[in-house]
Amino acid sequence: MYVSYKWLQEYVDLSGITPEELAEKITKSGIEVEGVETLDEGIKGVVVGYVSEKEKHPSADKLNICQVDLGNGELVQIICGAPNVDKGQKVAVATVGAVLPGNFKIKKAKLRGEASNGMICSLQELGFESKLVAKDYSEGIYVFPADTELGTNALEQLHRDDQVLELGLTPNRADCQSMLGVAYEVAAILEKDVKLPQTKVETVSERAADYITVNVEAADDNPLYVAKVIKNVKIAPSPLWLQARLTAAGIRPHNNVVDITNYILLEYGQPLHAFDYDRLGSKEILVRRANQGEKITTLDDAERELTTDHLVITNGEVPVALAGVMGGANSEVGNETTTVLLESAYFTGGAIRKSSKDHGLRSEASARYEKGVDPQRVRPAAERAAQLLTQYAGGEVLEGSVEVDTLKVEPAVITITIDKINRVLGTSLLVSEAKDILERLQFTTVVEENEITVTVPTRRGDITIEEDLVEEVGRLYGYDNLASTLPGGTASAGSLTPYQKKRRIVRQYLEGAGLYQAITYSLTSEDKAQNYSLEARDPIKLAMPMSEERSVLRLSLTPHLLEVLKYNSARQIDATAIYETGSVFLRTAENELPEEKEHLAAAITGLWELHQWQGEKKPVDFFVLKGILEGLFSKLGLLEQITFAKFEKDGLHPGRSAEVFLNETSIGFIGQVHPNVEKELDLKETYVFELSLEKLLHAEIKPLRYEAIPRYPSITRDIALVVDQTTTAQALSTVIREAGGKLLKDVHVFDLYEGDRMEEGKKSIAYSLKYFDPERTLTDEDVVKAHDKVLKALEEKTGAVLRG
Repeated sequence: MYVSYKWLQEYVDLSGITPEELAEKITKSGIEVEGVETLDEGIKGVVVGYVSEKEKHPSADKLNICQVDLGNGELVQIICGAPNVDKGQKVAVATVGAVLPGNFKIKKAKLRGEASNGMICSLQELGFESKLVAKDYSEGIYVFPADTELGTNALEQLHRDDQVLELGLTPNRADCQSMLGVAYEVAAILEKDVKLPQTKVETVSERAADYITVNVEAADDNPLYVAKVIKNVKIAPSPLWLQARLTAAGIRPHNNVVDITNYILLEYGQPLHAFDYDRLGSKEILVRRANQGEKITTLDDAERELTTDHLVITNGEVPVALAGVMGGANSEVGNETTTVLLESAYFTGGAIRKSSKDHGLRSEASARYEKGVDPQRVRPAAERAAQLLTQYAGGEVLEGSVEVDTLKVEPAVITITIDKINRVLGTSLLVSEAKDILERLQFTTVVEENEITVTVPTRRGDITIEEDLVEEVGRLYGYDNLASTLPGGTASAGSLTPYQKKRRIVRQYLEGAGLYQAITYSLTSEDKAQNYSLEARDPIKLAMPMSEERSVLRLSLTPHLLEVLKYNSARQIDATAIYETGSVFLRTAENELPEEKEHLAAAITGLWELHQWQGEKKPVDFFVLKGILEGLFSKLGLLEQITFAKFEKDGLHPGRSAEVFLNETSIGFIGQVHPNVEKELDLKETYVFELSLEKLLHAEIKPLRYEAIPRYPSITRDIALVVDQTTTAQALSTVIREAGGKLLKDVHVFDLYEGDRMEEGKKSIAYSLKYFDPERTLTDEDVVKAHDKVLKALEEKTGAVLRG
């Protein structure tokens, strides 16, 4: 809802409060003001001028040389290309030095050799939206009425010296879809009175009942219909002030009759419709449900096929309007209209919503009917419109109205105690204070001891129960004035569980290592469901899948991460590193909910390091990803409990993959994606891992032990072992650590040789072993003794011999 600040001042005294201050107060009372727009912001130097002479430009067919009087007695020459510019017009002139929207500054110029000292403006050039400019001026300049004073501020004459508040209304606040509704709200906030429009209609001796009869077959959809007849109407443009109020609210002006009906819609929140009486085709209005297959051409020149769900206004035979949504082209008010049949009706929201939805037509009228209009404003709105039609269209209102009234609406009556109000709000209000707040909203109240009985006006259909009254008291008392209290009883501050803390550490570590978090679908296809799964289970199918690609619940995170890499690679993002923490879904029993287990997976491809100046490039490999994993295990305090073992799995490279164990329990895998899969996905070498995050984070961490910095020197021994090619480095390391005893502190591989000089089926692996004792300096004899045990154990358990 767009609310003109100047218009609102007609109903509520806003002296001493700026639009911005008012917007803040309205927002704090419960209706969000999404913005305040100053219509003439950034525009200056635009005045009303008079075109005293016009002649064709000698060097341009589409340009005219105009002599313009700006009201100071002197003429200025302005070149204008508008097709409708002419002698004798009063127009908006941006003088030299003026500023237009977009900080466009007007300077002296020459156009095809002729001097131009300003610009004659269209409404669009003055900041009007094109869709809100009247059809007569949608192309070309705007022409002021003949009585407009020369030299005055053109924006003030156009009533653009205004601010517009944009209200973000929730569906329950239909009452504020009108200026009067907003006025009631603002008056309650500011503790001021509402000044309602004074309606006095003079009628002629003829009676409306002699011109029209009204019948309603669909009484449930239309319990109240009011028709008035206005004769001798003269179609013309609306007054500028009325056009300005419509455009400020986002409605395009048409002519005085249509504009007045739209004006009342904005003022009262009551939609009206004007029919050309002479084009109606009969002296009858019949409201009914449409016949199946019946057709109507609406005002937008679209032919629409109707069903029995749609409510229509007919002339007794054919539809002349889609009730509450849009009128028909066969009864449209046009330039030749002289007699107007004015409709003001109460339609139920459900009937209008159905028509609006089925035909894709959402009008200002339908939006209000759908949320609910005030039944008590149906007649006053019609009278107010009739008054304006006499003033601004020269109409003569026939005596009386023709009505069908089966409407039964009673104001809601709610009784509430002051104790409940205070208990819910946490306040200590007196009965008189609560009564005063409710009366500021124009609610009728009766107090008996601690009870307040409230009669809610029909315009506030959202208030039906005690809690609604509590909300009204609370928001007008001021949410900022409500005390902050903790819930009663035992309360404790929220915190993360140990599992959540560790998961957060995992995410922070991986992001610090250069991986981006991905969030992928939990649904996959049957073909991909079991790829890379840690546990072999049958996938769980959806009863109603949206597609074959999203038909089963996933058993692994890896396939979708590979899809992410493929997507990025196809867009020339070759180096990608991503991870995901998410659930996989394991079948338990038929027709039972699956078991959800949280996994951690990652995928990397492309270059890991690129230093172009130094000419360094490091592509990802198995050990890059393994190093990331080992850093994660170290961060979690689990590195000493982790081992890797050779591993083969479908979809992984048979020689570059490993199973990950935590205390001899398998928790996942790491490896290169099989070359065939890489080719299928059009990826370079790609490495992945997937782990059971639950097993990892629920693992017991050994107590942290601190060791003093060594005071005594260590001794290092390097050995090169010849072993079978099938023997893994992990197996050798395990034997060395077990045999080395207390003195062996560190073991690591530093070389692998499988060259021509090595016996077939053999390989050489070199280790560096570090010995030291924190209590004394080791002797050669101590080291030799421990080292010999290592060599003997290696020979006995693995067949390893020292390389000669």
